Amino acid sequence: MLYQVYQLTGSTLAVAALSFVELVPLVTLTLLGGALADAVDRRRLLIWTQTGMAVTAIGLIVNAASPHPSTWACFVLAFFSAAFFCLGIGGMRSVTPRLVPAGSLPAALVLEGISGSFASVAGPALGGVLIGSVGLTATYAVDLATFLAGIASIFALPAIAPVVDAARPSLRSIADGFRYVRTQPVVLGFMLVDVNAMVFGMPMSLFPAIAAHRYGDAELVGYLYAAPYAGALVSSLASGWIPHVRRQGLAVAVAAAGWGVAIAAFGFAGSLWLGLVLLAVAGGADNISAVFRSTIMLSATPESMRGRLTGIEFMQVASAPTLGNVEAGVVASLTSLRFSIVSGGLACVAGTFVVAALFPALLRYDAKRDKLT
Repeated sequence: MLYQVYQLTGSTLAVAALSFVELVPLVTLTLLGGALADAVDRRRLLIWTQTGMAVTAIGLIVNAASPHPSTWACFVLAFFSAAFFCLGIGGMRSVTPRLVPAGSLPAALVLEGISGSFASVAGPALGGVLIGSVGLTATYAVDLATFLAGIASIFALPAIAPVVDAARPSLRSIADGFRYVRTQPVVLGFMLVDVNAMVFGMPMSLFPAIAAHRYGDAELVGYLYAAPYAGALVSSLASGWIPHVRRQGLAVAVAAAGWGVAIAAFGFAGSLWLGLVLLAVAGGADNISAVFRSTIMLSATPESMRGRLTGIEFMQVASAPTLGNVEAGVVASLTSLRFSIVSGGLACVAGTFVVAALFPALLRYDAKRDKLT
């Protein structure tokens, strides 16, 4: 959709505006979706939200196939697609503990990480190939087919009834989720660790300038964007050790600091290949952190709160990188590309130490011994 908007307008500002339209439901409807996930059958919630996304894909096909595709239709459909996604994300991210034994949860989340990382690497590449070979309309049709396959797989799941004492969706129930996070130093600690890492160590807005000015070829920007996801995929494939880690909170902090170190080193990388390797290392560290965060969230949180907490976490995960890209761009405009990247990476490491000092329960958390209350 980003490509189509640029094709229709030739404006990078319009592309940025489309991203902002998608960000609005990401920081609002994720909270409602989390509350819904606690109060309704999560299988039914996923069917309805995935169906909504499939309908928006049909709208994109119709718009792309028309003689004069409309830019405003892209914006409207982008909003509704993001809205349905956000309403379903709480159910999607909290359903796994209801489907696998507790002892198998870390391994299941690793498999989810492999699937997500592969999709992040292969999806854009396949999209680019399809756009170049069969055009936008057919590409949107392939996207619709993937939604239909996903809906069919959800129908194959058993019914997942809400917990008996789950709160009804309301502003009060959403506020209860935030109050619960505030009382849990482990949960609040790992969320702050991730916010710190994304706000200070997220230089992706600088990649076009880095490709053009440091590596001398603006077309290399695609490699820079793909490298962290490739690293995440590799770390997922080599993650057989993750289910055996007990000090999961400590692992989150170490991985977040590793992200910051790799980003700071990337700031000094003069060659493209070294830069790509360091970005891949950063992506691998971020993926490891994400797996441990999800494991703590889903294994040590009451079932009646899982939907709301996963919604809150996803809102944070979705919004913090945007702030990080703004921070990186502002600092770079005031100083230089290298200073922005290096200072951001070092600030990420320092911030991780600060959060760890303020929330020692995070470092002490033992998956075999501790349960959040």
